[in-house]
Amino acid sequence: MKNLRCFAARAFLALLLLTLLPGAVFPQTLLRPDTQPQFVHPLPNPLDNVLLPDTKTYPGYDYYQVAMNQVRRPLGLFNPTTKMPLETTVWAYGGSFPGPTFEARRGRPVKVLFTNDLTNDKGLSLPHLLPLDTTLDCGLDSFGDPTYCRPFVRTVPYLYGARTDDLNSGNPEAWFTAGFAQTGPKWLDKSYDYPNDQEAATLWYHDRAIGITRLNVYAGLAGFYLLRDDIEKGLQTSGVLPTYPYEVPLMIQDRSFYTDGSLAYPQDPFLDEKGNPVSLDPITGRPVPSIIPELYGDFILANGVVWPYLKVEPRPYRFRILNGSDSRFYTLSVSGKYSKGISVVGGDGGFLNRVVQVRQLVLAPGERADVILDFSASAGQTLTLINTAPTPYPAGTAPDPRTTGRVLQLRVQGGVTPIPWVDLSKPFLLRPPIEWPRPTPGLPTRGVLLMEGTDSIGREMPALGTWDFGLMRWSDPVTETPRAGTTEVWQILNASEYSYPIHLDGVQVQVIERQSFDLAAYVPGKPQTLVYTGKPVPPLAEESGWKDTVKAAPGEVTRIAVSFDLGGEFVWRCSIQSHQDNEMMRPLFVMH
Repeated sequence: MKNLRCFAARAFLALLLLTLLPGAVFPQTLLRPDTQPQFVHPLPNPLDNVLLPDTKTYPGYDYYQVAMNQVRRPLGLFNPTTKMPLETTVWAYGGSFPGPTFEARRGRPVKVLFTNDLTNDKGLSLPHLLPLDTTLDCGLDSFGDPTYCRPFVRTVPYLYGARTDDLNSGNPEAWFTAGFAQTGPKWLDKSYDYPNDQEAATLWYHDRAIGITRLNVYAGLAGFYLLRDDIEKGLQTSGVLPTYPYEVPLMIQDRSFYTDGSLAYPQDPFLDEKGNPVSLDPITGRPVPSIIPELYGDFILANGVVWPYLKVEPRPYRFRILNGSDSRFYTLSVSGKYSKGISVVGGDGGFLNRVVQVRQLVLAPGERADVILDFSASAGQTLTLINTAPTPYPAGTAPDPRTTGRVLQLRVQGGVTPIPWVDLSKPFLLRPPIEWPRPTPGLPTRGVLLMEGTDSIGREMPALGTWDFGLMRWSDPVTETPRAGTTEVWQILNASEYSYPIHLDGVQVQVIERQSFDLAAYVPGKPQTLVYTGKPVPPLAEESGWKDTVKAAPGEVTRIAVSFDLGGEFVWRCSIQSHQDNEMMRPLFVMH
């Protein structure tokens, strides 16, 4: 099954088999990344596309209406034969890819009406833009019956990293179709309320309809949500944080394309040992495209553009970096004559206590980092933001240094006097020291499990579970039932070969430590087989702030402290989107 992990290495089915698939098209030719010129288009700044709030419709709220549409947009691709620009059909929030940026203020609530306008000129729902696997668990309908991923074009926005109650958390089964004609069993209201009662942070919003999250995000449904507060304002005023236009949110994603510029996505059914398709639609009985364990595109996009460039002055810039890819980890560094390193000032949930200096930065899918790059000593130089993370991470294949090993070119202007700036190498507090939660006395630690299993037709299936019960599926009874007002210690045991980023709805967590164990001896569901092989080690310095996405390495137990203050029904999951769609997601019920 490991040979299925890289999309670029997969062959499409024969033409005869494809004609059996619902909505199938003739196989197309993949666009080769080595046919594309790089660093010819400027990097868009998402702060040039900020939504303006309506402050009158709902007094006390900033109100927005954001539609999801199908549009055609240039992403920086060229026809390899004619050299003419290509356009790509994408799904977009507010008509843009990535979606427009929310700028929110701590203490000022936001209300958003998201509408699904993925319809044709007759108002009828469009077919899905990408191949659908209807064999997955796509939840129930409003009558309690299996949906089998129907209706196909359904959406539910999720504000990743936000503290929200369960009614506004974007539950995967709170989906809705065009015009709210059909809704999932968890859907309650047309609008979403975000209280913004947490620290300033780089949040992001994306779709996460159950069973098709990977498809809807790959199609384009993602954007930035920047929450600001007085601490950030003070850092800007004192000269620590650069401000617009020297502040640049940076969404990094990978994609594959066909030669006509359209999005490419695996569309093979899953075959048994005899070569017969066994991923069959449960209603029609016909072969359908099968999910694959992970998805790795061979083009890197930054803010929706393939391998762009950014002209910078010889001065510090603030980059708010988001790994928005499906499965790809990024190990980021700056190549060329750049001596300043990366100054990390914040993570998923806000600012660190102090600046952390690193030479490279590892970001898992869904993870964010708030960093400063200082170009004051690089006038006249051309630098490159590069990626060296293998796929799968951490022990897979190294990226191609000519393609997936490149993210963004940085052109530092010459003939400009460098601007004096705060010396970030000197120790000083960025914020009042974080007050870490204390575990509630008398509560046992909670042992949860990450592992790889096999589904009913023989496919590799990443999954979550518990130390006591082993592998569990989305539809299994709830096992994570903390009580509101308590702080628990979770022990996340990774019994697989690869690193997984774990995300919990509605909370920010503290990474306490990690400890290695004997992976070969461990048997899932038998906690007595857990044998530690090393002493606990503290988290990396860049993980020393609030986190909502925690990397759990293979053969390690990662311990985190989690405070639950909002009761209700939430989700915890792997933030690799293909994993989330394939059973690596579990309900989390916080009791009142």
